[in-house]
Amino acid sequence: MKKIIAVLIFAFWSKNAVAQTTDYQLSSHILDVSKGTPAVGVTIRLEKRNEKTNSWYTVEQKVTDANGRITDFLKKSDANLGIYKLTYFTKPYFEKQNTASFYPFIEVVFEISDYSHYHVPITLSAYGYSTYRGN
Repeated sequence: MKKIIAVLIFAFWSKNAVAQTTDYQLSSHILDVSKGTPAVGVTIRLEKRNEKTNSWYTVEQKVTDANGRITDFLKKSDANLGIYKLTYFTKPYFEKQNTASFYPFIEVVFEISDYSHYHVPITLSAYGYSTYRGN
C-alpha cells in the first residue's frame, strides 16, 4: 500500500511540478514580495536583438500562470544564441489591485551564450524590483 501511495504522489508531483521542461531554454518567474505571493496574470514579452540592424523583434508574448511563472519560452534550438529582452508589463498587474506603482514596465536585457537553461526571475513590489539569473 505504501508503495502505491508513493507512486501516486510521484505521478501527481511530476504532472504538477513547476520545474522547467527540457524542451525549452528560457523561463521566468515573478514573486510579488510585498504580498509574498506569485504575480499572476502579468504579460511578459520576449524580444531578440537583430545584430545587423541593432533593432528588436518580438519572439513571443505570454502571461504568467497561477504560480507567477512562464516555463516555456524559446523552444530549444541552435538559433537561440543572442541578446534578448524580457519586458514585464507590471502596471496592469498593480492596477488590478488598486495599487499605485512606479514602474509601468520592466525591461531585462540578457545574453544567451550557450545551450543551457536560462531562468530570469523577478522579485517585485510597487516601487522596486530585483532580478538575477536563476536556474
